[in-house]
Amino acid sequence: MSDRAEATERIEVLRKNIRYYDRKYYVDDNPEISDYEYDQLMKELEELEAQYPDLITSDSPTQRVGGEPAEEFANVEHRVAMLSLDNTYSSDELLEFDNRIRKLIPSQDIEYVVELKLDGLGVALLYENGKLVRGATRGDGEMGEDVTANLKTIKSIPLVLEDIGQKLSSLEVRGEVYIQKSAFQELNRQREDDGETVFANPRNASAGSVRLLDPRITASRPLDIFLYTISYVNGASFSTHWESLQALKDMGFKTNPNSKKFVTINEVVDYCKEWAEKRDELDYEIDGMVVKVNSLDQQVELGFTTKSPRWAISYKFPARQATSKIDDIIIQVGRTGSLTPVAVLSPTKLSGIIITRATLHNEDEIRRKDIKIGDTVLIERAGDVIPAVVEVIRDKRTGQEREFQMPDKCPVCESEVFRPEGEAVLRCMNSACPAQVKEHLHHFASRDAMNIDGLGPAIIDQLVEKNLVRTIADLYFLKKEDLIALERMGEKSAQNLLDAIEGSKVNNLARLIFALGIRHVGIRAAEILAEQYQSINTLSNAKVEEFQTIYEIGPKVAESIAQFFQQEGNRQMLNRLQEASVRMSEEAPTEAGEQPLKGKTFVLTGALKKRTRDEASEKIKKVGGKVASSVSSKTDYVVVGESPGSKFDKAKKLGITILNEDEFENLIFV
Repeated sequence: MSDRAEATERIEVLRKNIRYYDRKYYVDDNPEISDYEYDQLMKELEELEAQYPDLITSDSPTQRVGGEPAEEFANVEHRVAMLSLDNTYSSDELLEFDNRIRKLIPSQDIEYVVELKLDGLGVALLYENGKLVRGATRGDGEMGEDVTANLKTIKSIPLVLEDIGQKLSSLEVRGEVYIQKSAFQELNRQREDDGETVFANPRNASAGSVRLLDPRITASRPLDIFLYTISYVNGASFSTHWESLQALKDMGFKTNPNSKKFVTINEVVDYCKEWAEKRDELDYEIDGMVVKVNSLDQQVELGFTTKSPRWAISYKFPARQATSKIDDIIIQVGRTGSLTPVAVLSPTKLSGIIITRATLHNEDEIRRKDIKIGDTVLIERAGDVIPAVVEVIRDKRTGQEREFQMPDKCPVCESEVFRPEGEAVLRCMNSACPAQVKEHLHHFASRDAMNIDGLGPAIIDQLVEKNLVRTIADLYFLKKEDLIALERMGEKSAQNLLDAIEGSKVNNLARLIFALGIRHVGIRAAEILAEQYQSINTLSNAKVEEFQTIYEIGPKVAESIAQFFQQEGNRQMLNRLQEASVRMSEEAPTEAGEQPLKGKTFVLTGALKKRTRDEASEKIKKVGGKVASSVSSKTDYVVVGESPGSKFDKAKKLGITILNEDEFENLIFV
């Protein structure tokens, strides 16, 4: 695009669209376009900005990650002090809080807003004329550290505000940066594989990531945020905290959907108790609830103590730690050959479940914490997910405790183990090790990989132990009689599993690359490699230097990919996959004349009988259509299977063409 005026106009359109799709994906959790379509928009914007660098602005979506690492963080003053909250630990203390409020402002009706108290890192975001100009940590409450470059990498933080946010000359908001439990597990697994020290819990991971001097590393961490208050505003006014929460949402901020408004303290108490019981249902950590007086005028009237607001209080959940005894230490072998020491504990109830195992991570962690077999230890559910040993209670030692030594051979296959230079993890180097094969199969069959329904741990154990499967490729050569011979496997179950294995052959290339279990290659890297190389054959013959030139593929990942394809055993396995007719490449785009449904948007709802959701989506794309996750006025067809959800109702309301499965088959597969 050579015309500057045309480029300027196109850049603004791209930025506006990308911001909209960012909000739908990261804030509303309701994506409207595929990752590929989003990446194409971003790529076009990057190319235009490279052509016209003077048109680059700090609020462009391309500027979320950029610049050199900082030498140190500058100190900045918050517009309004970030005070801490007083804590309560019981229902009685909540009632006392209510009594204090009513004594301070007698004869007034009082409403409360109750919010989940996230266990993350508190930050303040400053916007001027609708644009993010600064992000800071809490610090001492008065002064924080300027971590703007790092916070800009969090996609759920808007760089430009919507709605009334555009009209505000100045706005400061507060939020909590956090990491989802599932993402935390994957982050720690990756660090363990890399021989790096694991994080103790998601909060530590969040805080450490925000305070990294290199924003490019921060960008690689799965950070998210919930905004919970407006601390300063110039250009608008609100009468209640609840109203300001709605304004935050309208401006494009991500707010927690579990905030509620109540008119009695007894309702507040019940809601706090409710979340104390069901906190494990969330994919992020909370350690309590926050109770706030809703009226902003009443907040002003109640005022502050020297340390805390009088109009808000924190209700803290009971501690999630317990003591137990280490009866033994065993070794687990992961799919990358990593040897992980695991403590076998005396059964201990914690957070409503019985804990019998806890990870010890690696040999260095055992030595650092001075852990011995027979020790009494403090355990916690790190991130409320993975039981871990926090520390040894040395006062409980009897002298009968025993030192633990890591083995020099793999406990599963008895092959030599090796500790790579600079890593903390011992590894079994035998790729045919049965433990690694089992873990490979678990990963290969997982939902984000080949999504083979029915291939669970019990079946995998039997397949490996009976030597029916030695590599992932062997799955595609199983026969019905092989499966029927397994325990608790009937004829129908066997056929269902064979059908699921057969159906996985048509998965796209990115799924296959991720499923191969290449060390350091996650879902995003797999998508990048699939787009870049289009086939396993081309990918497997590329050199490490070539991988290093790809944006988002670092040196360590590049080396790992090259090593994987250099292994003769892996090449043989790939040949077997090809022999089994597993899809090994992205098919060339269909010519325009062969795209009868080009530009048509489909939404799928309910369970389809004749094919999987992924198969249907792939076919729609092949004939030129697009698949969306939500129904809107732009939707052309809604395909309805069994037990459809609210999308079906919305389609009827909007008058969109509804297809049952047979009608869909006739339209697409003729």
